[in-house]
Amino acid sequence: MNGNEDKLKMAAAESAVALVTDGMVVGLGTGSTSTFAVNAIGRRVKEGLRIVGVPTSERTAAQARGLGIPVVTLAEQPSIDVTIDGADQVEEGSLNLIKGYGGALLREKIVASASKKLAIIVHESKLASRLITDAPIPVEVVRFGWQATVRHLEKLGAQPGMRMNPDGQAFVTDGGNHILDCRFAPGTAADRLAEALDHVVGVVEHGLFIGMTTEVHVAGASGVRVLR
Repeated sequence: MNGNEDKLKMAAAESAVALVTDGMVVGLGTGSTSTFAVNAIGRRVKEGLRIVGVPTSERTAAQARGLGIPVVTLAEQPSIDVTIDGADQVEEGSLNLIKGYGGALLREKIVASASKKLAIIVHESKLASRLITDAPIPVEVVRFGWQATVRHLEKLGAQPGMRMNPDGQAFVTDGGNHILDCRFAPGTAADRLAEALDHVVGVVEHGLFIGMTTEVHVAGASGVRVLR
């Protein structure tokens, strides 16, 4: 990531954060792009904005607290006005997403599903004409019997790979699960694949966000444009 792309992402984050007004419950996304949005919200809170945030990961919760953003749980605030998050890939037209490369896909989808609006911020390089290409789909699975879950996923045409930490140990999510990064044949219909993954025993959640996006703030060389 170069400095120019960082500036563009920051501009997209500022565009999305403009949706936030006094009294809102705001979902706080996870990942390198979402960090810009949380920082922007933190600056506005210091200037007097009164909101509460629902973080999608322990990492985001720590960032928010450090910026003085009041943090609540979904048990305390079950309805979210707007969630601002990033995405790993956005399908133009449908605005369906691939998320989860940051490892927080389960909490991200729970928060998104409780939100009246889901605003996504991305660099234009994340846009794609079709969602399923050669990019892997993150699939969060229960640690118990994950090998059996792999076999079920392979029957769907997946080529699963266990996500690993730099130390060589299997990655563990905030929920205590593993992530299998699964490659599927390019051109696979994302909506059908999402439905099939929903029925695999051992799968907790997957990174296909179908029909959930309200708008996408896209950072590019010519500025920020909003897709709805």
